[in-house]
Amino acid sequence: MSALTLFDKVWDFHTVGTLPSGQTQLFIGLHLIHEVTSPQAFAMLRERGLDVLFPERTVATVDHIVPTENQARPFADVLAEEMMQSLEKSCKDYGIRFYNVGSGNQGIVHVIAPEQGLTQPGMTVACGDSHTSTHGAFGAIAFGIGTSQVRDVLASQTLALSKLKVRKIEVNGKLPPGVYAKDVILHIIRILGVKGGVGYAYEFAGTTFEQMSMEERMTVCNMSIEGGARCGYINPDSVTFEYLKGRDFAPKGEDWDKAVEWWTSIRSEEDAVYDDVITFDATEIAPTVTWGITPGQGIAVDEAIPTTDTLPESEKAIAIEAYSYMHLTPGAPIQGTKVDVCFIGSCTNGRISDLREAAKFAQGKRIAQGVKAFVVPGSERVKQQAEAEGLDKIFVDAGFEWREAGCSMCLAMNPDKLQGSQLSASSSNRNFKGRQGSSTGRTLLMSPAMVVAAAIKGEVADVRELMLQEAVL
Repeated sequence: MSALTLFDKVWDFHTVGTLPSGQTQLFIGLHLIHEVTSPQAFAMLRERGLDVLFPERTVATVDHIVPTENQARPFADVLAEEMMQSLEKSCKDYGIRFYNVGSGNQGIVHVIAPEQGLTQPGMTVACGDSHTSTHGAFGAIAFGIGTSQVRDVLASQTLALSKLKVRKIEVNGKLPPGVYAKDVILHIIRILGVKGGVGYAYEFAGTTFEQMSMEERMTVCNMSIEGGARCGYINPDSVTFEYLKGRDFAPKGEDWDKAVEWWTSIRSEEDAVYDDVITFDATEIAPTVTWGITPGQGIAVDEAIPTTDTLPESEKAIAIEAYSYMHLTPGAPIQGTKVDVCFIGSCTNGRISDLREAAKFAQGKRIAQGVKAFVVPGSERVKQQAEAEGLDKIFVDAGFEWREAGCSMCLAMNPDKLQGSQLSASSSNRNFKGRQGSSTGRTLLMSPAMVVAAAIKGEVADVRELMLQEAVL
């Protein structure tokens, strides 16, 4: 199978046929659902008298609308409670595995599937959520889909899709201190743009990704969609296999050995042909902060907000819009910008390694007066593990609020919202207008460590300075 990429191989393995439209009818190995996009899809099934074809291939949880402070039922938000009840009923009616609040397995859909070993190399994964690209970290091809497509997968276990081109993004070298996976993907999106990946799958390769843990790889693939790519993936290797071994749904015994052999075989070939190849030097990446209203409007923390004369013509209009919305001055340093809210969590950075790293910088510190800071674990398992390690106490002692698992302020379809024009330092994935719950609320994306630094100083700060002060280096 020379000259083939992993994307080519997985696509071919799952091709059911070619439709009259020229699209591929692609079999979906794992379908993940949650309470926001599934109620309408189930309603469509009922209207047509259709059943769920392979209920064992669908797994459900609740995350977007779940309160992270008071989870008593019924929820105070009537619509949220209706969504919960709808999903509960549908899962019961159709025999779908459901991880509800209090099950010990509930959490953000893109956190629970990997941590339970549901996501595996060579799979096709679909979910009614744009950040399904997260699962590509395992060498899977994972797509975010719309509500009608959720219906299609429930009814047929297939999707009609046009095959993507593949761009190889190589990052080589050791990341400097204070630079994390979040900085890497923000830097890539800054350079290639939020539309640079349209029509592409991104294959992330190079020594930098090889050195990353699985959770770091998930952070990178999670934000592929923010660069315009439909999916992003990393070839499976020993890091992948070590992470999966022993997890709930991972193969066992002889099946494990066979699985590893097959997973290894689906890696992109040495002579694989790509539609495009772009290379980055890891040593040139710095702690990165977004300043505008798209994930592509990012700069190094020690840089100034760009002026229009330094930007390409195509980016000037959105920059002018961002200056006005964000209340920021072109040419001014981003460092020192006052923050009101500091949020650590989301499907991008709400895993146990994210919380461990953030806690290193929070330990023995106190957040600045007037700052609201909170930490939201990505799943009930992450919360349990963090508490077993005493991370919750470190955060609480530093002045952070410690919450229950959920999406929280990443998209604010729950009580966790910005108020007015508050400015948020956030470890989430989107800084769109109104994204965090207020039509005038403002968001700066950064790594969890950088969020802690901002919380402590009450303003955008360079975590490297904190590292030097504490002799963490």
